[in-house]
Amino acid sequence: MNALTLEGVEKSYGKLKALNGLTLSIPKGVICGLVGPNGAGKTTTYGVVGGLVQPDSGRIDILGSGPFEPRRHRGRVTLLPQDCALNPHTPVRDLLRFYARLQGMTAGEANREADQALDQVALSDRAGSKIRQLSHGMRRRVAVAQALLGSPELVLLDEPTSGLDPELVARMREIFTAQRGRCTLVISSHVLVELEAVCDHVIFMEAGRCVSSGSLMDLTGQRSAVRVLLESPVDLAALRAALPGVTAREDGAELTLVVPDGESVSAFNRRALAALLALEAEIVELRRGRSLESAWLARARQPHAPDSGS
Repeated sequence: MNALTLEGVEKSYGKLKALNGLTLSIPKGVICGLVGPNGAGKTTTYGVVGGLVQPDSGRIDILGSGPFEPRRHRGRVTLLPQDCALNPHTPVRDLLRFYARLQGMTAGEANREADQALDQVALSDRAGSKIRQLSHGMRRRVAVAQALLGSPELVLLDEPTSGLDPELVARMREIFTAQRGRCTLVISSHVLVELEAVCDHVIFMEAGRCVSSGSLMDLTGQRSAVRVLLESPVDLAALRAALPGVTAREDGAELTLVVPDGESVSAFNRRALAALLALEAEIVELRRGRSLESAWLARARQPHAPDSGS
């Protein structure tokens, strides 16, 4: 069963069409990256899923129980908006306890969850501080903590690491990775290197539509291609003769080899490396597929018809 399914969702603000027949699905238990330029409709998507924005048309199914409904999805769905404003006068721990109680927890459960969440985001020492006394990065960590309170089944995070320093970004990655299989995380971010480090499913959005979706490995070609960075070009004819049936493409100092169907990448690498070394190729780097950023840029640089997601 999917954690989230949208079919033909439309949303307009006057003449601006924010969502244009958006159709996508996200499997349960994955960490999904939501990728798209400003104005692609990512924040509006979070709004319609979280019940903050009423769609004009289309079908939304959350956790197999229809569109968002507060009583039905209380504690099961959590959302971190991009510009999350927290009450500046409330102490951090009290704020988290309040959110936990809204989920239906007892006072004791709320206390435990608040303390655990603060420990996760490395803010236990600021539990008694008021929100206004925190830096921007600390406030962002509090917002992430509230989104992970309890045992949510679907967590929507819009730019969760915005404003965090590199050490805390790494800490957030560890926290997100630890959720894999426990809940479904949907993370929107413009920093594709971060998404690639944690996600196993990705959705590309443009102009309010899903233009591509699938596993990270499929979208980046990590199951089907090997890229080799060389100091200088290699003799392609000789390489093809040494690897019969293998598709080889050269772009300057970068060589792309397509893995034959049915062969594992590791087994293919052994053959390819042996052939390259026999040709005295000067190998600088070897990687599976391409980066998520490269996959997105390749998609963005050419026109595409929207697909239905998967």
